[in-house]
Amino acid sequence: MKGYITNTKLSNDEIIESYRHLWNIEKAFRISKTDLKVRPIYHRLQSRIEAHLCIAFCAYKVYKELERQLKIKKAEVSVEKTIEILKTIYSLTIRTPYSKTLQPRRIIKKPEQDFILKIFDV
Repeated sequence: MKGYITNTKLSNDEIIESYRHLWNIEKAFRISKTDLKVRPIYHRLQSRIEAHLCIAFCAYKVYKELERQLKIKKAEVSVEKTIEILKTIYSLTIRTPYSKTLQPRRIIKKPEQDFILKIFDV
């Protein structure tokens, strides 16, 4: 049995429905602490703390968009695994000695890297 005490003017059903979605908030904090490594904050100035949290929020939004895109594309790979794979892909730009043109190159060594790039048509 569970009881809730609140100071809002919401109905009983709205309060219970709000608490049913509490796990989404807890998941967001878990992602921001573990996957995005938001903590600890060593800033003292309010503007820096706010900037840190703003950057963390933007990172969380990118994370959730990646999660959404993987779901849309029906990719059977987690966000964490996708990020891990993406971290191993390197790009470089080569300037040829004769033509002096810049040529971008991507270094793909593993099939899983190629798989992730094909999911997003890169």
